[in-house]
Amino acid sequence: MPHFVIDCSENIIQLKTPEEIMQTVYGIAESTGLFADGDIKVRINPFSHFKLGPSKQSFIHIFGNIMEGRNTVQKAGLSNKIISELKKMFPGVPIISMNIREFEKETYCNRSMV
Repeated sequence: MPHFVIDCSENIIQLKTPEEIMQTVYGIAESTGLFADGDIKVRINPFSHFKLGPSKQSFIHIFGNIMEGRNTVQKAGLSNKIISELKKMFPGVPIISMNIREFEKETYCNRSMV
């Protein structure tokens, strides 16, 4: 159920392949044990047009969208593990960040639920 959407500057996918980046995020999310096996979704959006400030040339930001039910410590641990690994993969990238948002069970709907 969780969706991890990776927004990044286009140059990021020249440093590592989209598959490597997505697999890293997927593997870390899976390793936490917070999500059902095989239910993790990861997408990447490389941007060629963006504005970050005068000296910033690249960025990675991950939007983690998960179903409610995990506590703050679990969510913070997930973010920290993902960012720590991406920091190792991309030591020269000045902006690497993540936030986690929760879906409400009562308002979530997908194709199989209708």
